[in-house]
Amino acid sequence: MQEKPRIVISKGKRSDAAVKEFTFTQADVPSANGLAAFRASAWESFKKISLPVNTDEAWRRTDLRALPAGDLKIPKVGAYEDLPAVPEYLLKPLTGEQHGGQITLLPGGSKVELDESLVKQGVVFTDFRTAEKEHSELLKKLIGQVVRAEDGKFAALASALSENGVLLYIPEDVQVEYPLHSILWGPGENLAHFSHLIIYLESGAAVTYVHEAASPEESGSAMHTGIVEIHVGENANLRFVELQSWGRHVWNFSHERARVARGGNLDWIFGAVGSKLTKNFSDLDLVGEGAQGRMSGFYFTDGDQHLDHDTQQNHLAPRTTSDLLFKGALRGKSRSVWQGMIYVAPGAQKTDGYQANRNLVLDDQARADSIPGLEILADDVRCTHGATVGKLEQEPLFYLKSRGIPQKEAEQLVVEGFFDPIMQRIPFEGVRERFQQAIHDKLSK
Repeated sequence: MQEKPRIVISKGKRSDAAVKEFTFTQADVPSANGLAAFRASAWESFKKISLPVNTDEAWRRTDLRALPAGDLKIPKVGAYEDLPAVPEYLLKPLTGEQHGGQITLLPGGSKVELDESLVKQGVVFTDFRTAEKEHSELLKKLIGQVVRAEDGKFAALASALSENGVLLYIPEDVQVEYPLHSILWGPGENLAHFSHLIIYLESGAAVTYVHEAASPEESGSAMHTGIVEIHVGENANLRFVELQSWGRHVWNFSHERARVARGGNLDWIFGAVGSKLTKNFSDLDLVGEGAQGRMSGFYFTDGDQHLDHDTQQNHLAPRTTSDLLFKGALRGKSRSVWQGMIYVAPGAQKTDGYQANRNLVLDDQARADSIPGLEILADDVRCTHGATVGKLEQEPLFYLKSRGIPQKEAEQLVVEGFFDPIMQRIPFEGVRERFQQAIHDKLSK
């Protein structure tokens, strides 16, 4: 791949006069069970915070003026019964013939399965509706502690309105052998889907958790607004795989943050091939000495898709390590934005931080903006970053064609090779194959 730095130049300011407001009211805020006070407070934050506009630095490259905010409705209880069902391939076990547990989040409902042996060990893996009834005190204790409603308009909206959520709690020193799996299925036109994931590992715990968000292709518009809160306790180990294949009509917004305590380890893997527009905030806070975090991401856009990933690696304690690699490919008139920051707090000596973003632009009208950053307030650290945007390199294409491989297949092999280091970090072959197929389908158009 030929690589060259991408220089982003912004000229002038766009008017934000056309940005529409949501029509949700306080009557839409769920008031039953144990989270009424939390949701009411989040609703007050939502009312105070304005919708983002392009003059906000974090939103400068993502335009919300076409968001049909006023047309969006909240699914009624049981709405999923009249909407397309979850495809069977999304429900297949990740390994062998079984999951440790699986949760399916649906418009207006959910389904939960959990191995009885995990229940006996004190593992909680359930949906929000059940958690509010059976684990009310635990849920109230954990919710809103890592991502706060005040973090943004969409964080406040999801905090106030989300009834679809997952509570995962792993007690001290419990090692979960089989992976846990959740699916957020969001069919329906002009619907607003909300989700809230809470993942909490006590010290010495370990688990692998895969969360997938998907929907069918539909002609109208829809929106998903989500929150992910992660706490990795001392010497705990979490591998979290997060994948989205939303339909091309979906506006997708999320605020996600992980806190890793002393000696903890987080392996966080992202994959994105869907949605009309995505704006994702992903923060890694290394708060304890010796904490480690790896963030791996891939995205593939085509048509007029717009994917914007905003990442933070915050080193808040000594001897912490972070490693970020995001790779993207673009076709058609699509656009990707990645803006990343490594922050090293005063006193966070012996920090080792790395970030890289690599982009492969396959069509002349596609665009990739790559903006790395460093803010270092300690003097004994090693922090590096890099960002590249380039086209397919001709030498490997020529080599493959000289061996009798047609141009289109040769291009596909080179792109698959570009993504392979990230794909190999997805721990389950079936999931990996599905996203490899999605990439193949985009290349075949």
